[in-house]
Amino acid sequence: MKYVPRCMSTQHPDNVRQPFFCDGTVMEWEDEVKEAFYVYSHLKCREQLWDYEGKEVDNFVVKKLLSRYENYFKKKTLGEDLRLTFRVPNPSVEKTEGKVLVETLMTIARSSDTASLFYDRDVVPIFEVAIPMCSSAKDVLKVRYFYKNFISGIEENTLVDEKVKDWIGRIEPKDIGVIPLVETKDAILRSHEIIKEYITETKDEYLRFWIARSDTALNYSSLGAVLIIKTALDKIDRIAEEMSVDILPILGCGSAPFRGNFTPQDYEHILRGYPSVHTFTIQSSFKYDNDEEDVKKAIEGIEKNIKRKPLPVEEEKILPVLEKVSAAYEREVSLIADMVNRMAVYVPERRMRKLHVGLFGYSRSLSRIHLPRAIKFCAALYSYGLPPELLGLDALDENDVEVVEEVYPNFRKDIATSLQYLNKENLKYFPAEMQERIAKVLRLGIEYEENTQHATITKIIVKNLEKQIPIEEDILRAGWVRGFLG
Repeated sequence: MKYVPRCMSTQHPDNVRQPFFCDGTVMEWEDEVKEAFYVYSHLKCREQLWDYEGKEVDNFVVKKLLSRYENYFKKKTLGEDLRLTFRVPNPSVEKTEGKVLVETLMTIARSSDTASLFYDRDVVPIFEVAIPMCSSAKDVLKVRYFYKNFISGIEENTLVDEKVKDWIGRIEPKDIGVIPLVETKDAILRSHEIIKEYITETKDEYLRFWIARSDTALNYSSLGAVLIIKTALDKIDRIAEEMSVDILPILGCGSAPFRGNFTPQDYEHILRGYPSVHTFTIQSSFKYDNDEEDVKKAIEGIEKNIKRKPLPVEEEKILPVLEKVSAAYEREVSLIADMVNRMAVYVPERRMRKLHVGLFGYSRSLSRIHLPRAIKFCAALYSYGLPPELLGLDALDENDVEVVEEVYPNFRKDIATSLQYLNKENLKYFPAEMQERIAKVLRLGIEYEENTQHATITKIIVKNLEKQIPIEEDILRAGWVRGFLG
């Protein structure tokens, strides 16, 4: 098995500050090529995600990296020393993006030609893709078999009087790895079944398996996401032992507590909370809203960390708490959805993105609730002075809290981190039922100290929103105080 990095840099737009190599307020294609080089060369992160899901990207990234940074890549081989991993659309969920998948898979083969010419030997710079919104092993197998049968597999076909490989050249690699990305409660809790079905079919010795944190929180609450993921990781560990294969979980976590609470200053408590996770995502806020030296030290620390057994989970105790919290969260989201959508319009863009319906729309179609993506959802609620991590917690009693802390020792610490951004004065703008629910959360007795600077800014934001005065700059000011956008 090749070395698999512990850190994967991603393009999630959760940052307040833009990096020095970005010329504008929104990162575009050329900026993302520069970003990949910066991540490899300066931050010493050995894997960069190239994200085709929900955004426009540059298909010639390999050619641009090798030609623009020749001296660096002559010393570091892309595909061996460094990884570039594609996240591709899932046609089973997004039919209109199906041809993008085909185009992207062909890019893998074309990039191999580019790299082999550059290094003067056979080099495969891209050999893995991640497929989002997986619900079964079939989603993963379809991508892998499509590549084998209709990308690399076409080279043996005959055209008129010669084989395809003699006409356009050999197609490499012959096979690719596919990383399942699970994002719904049902899929995450069935991760072990998806793994078993996939490994039984492919006979692979290892599998990287990606669990979403942000969209899971958006659908089931921040606490709900933690409980779902902890339960799944325990099951994944058991199926790995049963099948004698290496399963290398990836956890997609951001800097906002709602999306993971993963920062350079406090990354170690996340490592302790998820000891069996092999790879953690290093998102934009992690990289750009912190001192570069702190970021480099954190990445180095994560890379040196040793993967361990997951925390044991008693599913029969966890699931009733999960259901209570998720139900309360869904009710609260229905109360505030219009307010969230109103504020989210003013959250500044950080990267060029396509219009994309949030997963909440897919998984809760019966409720007819439409929300922005998780980053803007977080930024909107923080801008009101209502930390999104509090949603759903009113369903907990003291016994529930004890159950939660058995598998989530950092629960009170994380909620205290969130509570500092609560602006009690702004709660009057929310429905009465919402105010009562937040009051119940506060009765859990979690001690915290209010961030008065943040409270002052969020007070201004809400007043100006009511007066229809521009608030984008103030939303960014509040983000500066927090150290992340959303």
